[in-house]
Amino acid sequence: MPQPFHRARTALALASAAILLSACASFPHDAPIAGLRLIGEQRIALKYAFEGTTVGGLSGIDYDAASNTWVMESDDRSEINPARFYRATLSYDSTAFSAVTFNSVHFFTQPDGSRYPNLAHAKLDRGEQVPDIETIRVDPRDGSLWYGSEGNRKVGLHPFVRHADRDGKYLATLPTPAMFNVSKEEIGSRNNMSFEALSFSSDGKSLWLGMEAALYQDGPLATPDRGSVVRITRLDRAGTVLGQYAYPIEPVASRPAPGREADNGVSEILAVNGHQVLVVERAGVANANGLYTNHVRIYAMETDGATDIQAIPALAGASYVPARKRLLLDLEKIGLSRVDNIEGISWGPRLANGRRSLVMISDDNFNPQQVTQILAFEVL
Repeated sequence: MPQPFHRARTALALASAAILLSACASFPHDAPIAGLRLIGEQRIALKYAFEGTTVGGLSGIDYDAASNTWVMESDDRSEINPARFYRATLSYDSTAFSAVTFNSVHFFTQPDGSRYPNLAHAKLDRGEQVPDIETIRVDPRDGSLWYGSEGNRKVGLHPFVRHADRDGKYLATLPTPAMFNVSKEEIGSRNNMSFEALSFSSDGKSLWLGMEAALYQDGPLATPDRGSVVRITRLDRAGTVLGQYAYPIEPVASRPAPGREADNGVSEILAVNGHQVLVVERAGVANANGLYTNHVRIYAMETDGATDIQAIPALAGASYVPARKRLLLDLEKIGLSRVDNIEGISWGPRLANGRRSLVMISDDNFNPQQVTQILAFEVL
């Protein structure tokens, strides 16, 4: 049976004021988004049990307009339960976000029809993949699903994008550029830092694919002292590259405790129109106890005027014009009691006032020190 959550965040009323950030002079005047107004927040209980599975690790979300449901995928590497996604209903309007109701769970399948195994049970010599599914999109043409997995560099598994039917059954694999493959050398994708972001273009004819972090040959990772760069690629439905752009990542917003880690990378993208893409930059900074503070900012990326870098094998030391960017929203400045590990973003249905809605979701990593939060916004 569908199971709802009724955890309205009334304390967020103070955060309902519009977050308006003016565009910098260099950003095109046709930018359609002036800002985002927080409607409300819902949370899903840690390791919530649903139809024999454990809900958590929700690192991707997308709206299925045909069924008025939301698809949420888990990045569980088939360790707790086989790789899967959930369908849910989100109850919100322009005044409140009142409930999340889980409707069903579905398991992704491999080309042979079997469910994805975990690393301990994978037959790697027979071509099986270990899932690390980080992003999911509903095909606007027919409601089928496209999803991206980061692969596993440690065991030689390349990242991939696959096409599935509405229930998760394998249909096809999208060809992706060989530069993203893993290697035993320091070239290609870094481990757990590859295909993190996916979005259909606004016309539904192509897909945008975003890397979480820089390829080895493109330069070092972001630190508190310097930014980095990632490749964001546009491909047609057959896998032909239509364009590729260098997106500049900000330095990490704070410093970790001595001996602890900090990073910043792209956790999701969302196409706005033919040349603009929303980019979620999510940083994690560990304190002395190993607990993480998340800094999450939403940027509008502009590709017009940027160099198409698909023929540049290594960005480090190369000459190119990166994509421009404009800060749209800093989640630490909208009155939330906490900002967790936001990894999913999706357009939602239009509100009664005619404006679009937008939803974000966090990945709690099945960690009791984190939360799964779902945030609903009105697009201004």
